[in-house]
Amino acid sequence: MSEIKKIIKGCLAGNRRDQELLYRRHAGKLFAVCLQYSGNDDEARDILQEGFIKIFENLEHFKHEGSFEGWMRRITVNTALEKFRCRHNLYRVDDIDTIKEPDAEPDNQDYAGLDAKDLLEIIRELPTKYRMVFNLFAIEGYSHKEISKIVNISEGTSKSNLSRARVILQRRVGSYTGLKKKVVNE
Repeated sequence: MSEIKKIIKGCLAGNRRDQELLYRRHAGKLFAVCLQYSGNDDEARDILQEGFIKIFENLEHFKHEGSFEGWMRRITVNTALEKFRCRHNLYRVDDIDTIKEPDAEPDNQDYAGLDAKDLLEIIRELPTKYRMVFNLFAIEGYSHKEISKIVNISEGTSKSNLSRARVILQRRVGSYTGLKKKVVNE
């Protein structure tokens, strides 16, 4: 029996050590997921806690098919989406053609100074409705049709929010790297 199966079996039997072991092994990665969907660290911790409660409550439903980590990630993302639905309204955009796309492809600036932590912070600064769609599309790999069902918006709104998120991110990444270069060169 694999180690993860033993831990799951122990958790199902109510073994506190196995529950703590499962939490300690996966909390860091799942917290990173929570940060992608939250507005701040406190909200991310709340999502993580609620997510782990759901993971423990639903362990008996894990079929040992596919990745256990992927199964936990899905629960965590769904927990974040539930919180999002309770707190935010997304408004429909009836005409996607009214969205102004960037005039040109992003210039070939040197983004080498931008690390993952910086990029995560820039994404977290997106307005909530844009951040949610951006994460679901760009990070989780959902289609606009799937996003529209998950978040209860139209496909056009999903596309619009993604487009606006990309424009904002391009500007902020450009500004960030420009400021970083200026500080380095001074």
